[in-house]
Amino acid sequence: MSSSIHQIEEQARSLSAEDRAKLAEFMLESLHTSIEEIEAASSEEIALRIDAFENGGISAYLAEQVFAEARQILQ
Repeated sequence: MSSSIHQIEEQARSLSAEDRAKLAEFMLESLHTSIEEIEAASSEEIALRIDAFENGGISAYLAEQVFAEARQILQ
């Protein structure tokens, strides 16, 4: 990371939560994707996943099972 980006990051962290949120929104929009487009894509993905789950297209796992497998892998 360049020093100028590091400086900008430090300055951004010193902003209020509201100003950081506004800055984040501006930065996302500067990537040519509006917040509305991001939210619409997220909503569409959520709906697709819910539909797939409800129709048996994807599986669900108990959290306990997932954590047990993760612990096994990490040992």
